[in-house]
Amino acid sequence: MADINVTPLVDVMLVLLVIFMVTAPMMQMGIDVNLPRVQSKSIDVAEEKIVLSVNAQRELFLNKIRVPLGELRPKLEAIFAARIEREVFLRADRTVPYGFVVEVMSEVRRAGIDKLGMITEAPEERG
Repeated sequence: MADINVTPLVDVMLVLLVIFMVTAPMMQMGIDVNLPRVQSKSIDVAEEKIVLSVNAQRELFLNKIRVPLGELRPKLEAIFAARIEREVFLRADRTVPYGFVVEVMSEVRRAGIDKLGMITEAPEERG
């Protein structure tokens, strides 16, 4: 007989596959650790989102309060000194030059902001 009978091999492999599929979810990975308990201030989940707007005249507004570009970084550092979530949303008029928007983004990054989101509007439907 010159042919190799692979039927027993396939049967054994399928049985092993079923065994591993059944036992794999039962295996727990990790180590049990007793974490230290500390007292800290509670997290304010109702933190107001900061929206930085740039209008067509290159004026900056932090939530409707006008801020010169030179004072942007210190104001942002003061606002986010006590916050945990460091996130700012940027809105810019479409006529503002790209270079100015990048300059504003750079100031936001220098203030230590972790997340910078861009606010956009959906394009208008053409009928």
